[in-house]
Amino acid sequence: MRNKADLAVQTLTGSESPSFAGGVSSAAAGEPDVCLPDPMSTLSPPLLVAVAQQTLGMGKRRGPPRAVCLHLAGEVLAVALGVKPALLYDVNCAGASELQSYLEELQGLGFLHQGLHILEIGESNLIVSPDHVCQHLEQVLLGAIAFVDVSSSQPHPSICSLDEVQDLKALVAEIITHLQGLQRDLSLAVSCSRLHSSDWNLCTVFGILLGYPVPYTFRLNQGDDNCLALTPLRVFTAQISWLPGQPPVLLYSFSVPESLFPALRDILNIWEKDLRTRCRAQKDFADLSISSEIVTLPAVAL
Repeated sequence: MRNKADLAVQTLTGSESPSFAGGVSSAAAGEPDVCLPDPMSTLSPPLLVAVAQQTLGMGKRRGPPRAVCLHLAGEVLAVALGVKPALLYDVNCAGASELQSYLEELQGLGFLHQGLHILEIGESNLIVSPDHVCQHLEQVLLGAIAFVDVSSSQPHPSICSLDEVQDLKALVAEIITHLQGLQRDLSLAVSCSRLHSSDWNLCTVFGILLGYPVPYTFRLNQGDDNCLALTPLRVFTAQISWLPGQPPVLLYSFSVPESLFPALRDILNIWEKDLRTRCRAQKDFADLSISSEIVTLPAVAL
């Protein structure tokens, strides 16, 4: 069950190499992102599935399916290791208390070596590593990412900067201040907090927090409509191997209008380089793969 802030196209996978700089990626150039998994942080798949199903089940309903449980554990580990700044929990209707129990169980089993934070925004829950996500947000304030305005009043999507999106810089600074000001009891495995977001563009905020290099934005006073219908979109997918014999973990899936891809190439290239650097800095995941494909949809939900 996807949160409506996610692009519908973000569930697609790609098969075409992005080649941001017009050449081959570093993996294809003889520098594969391969490292041996650390057995100390890899629990048996049945145990990871049992933990998720026991803590994230809703009422009499059983917890998430096996494949979903394993992928969720992989995403949580990626957040803990700083491979990605956050994950948006959209598996089922489990709330912050269930997520807290889930993460505490994982930490009690030695799967996680540091406390994570559950950030409630609107009706959604994000799992973040406060230190890592603050570092990411500080880079956002320095102009590390671009934005694409897809307001319905525009004939075509257009690129804009952080300063051009109303109140967004102050909002990012507010989130940093909130996370840095948390009074975290070091004896607790997991902490929780809520941010009031009645007038926020959650599509843009979630795009920033999830680490997308080019989040979408639009004017809230024009409703949820956008100008992406029948617009060719280049959908990027980044995935990485984790458990032997299991599908790779999907780290990122986002899109940019194909017409703007040449202008966004440098930002995307920097994002790819940074992601590969973060993946090389850990030993639990291996074989990062980044691919893309072009899709055209009759409507795109934000």
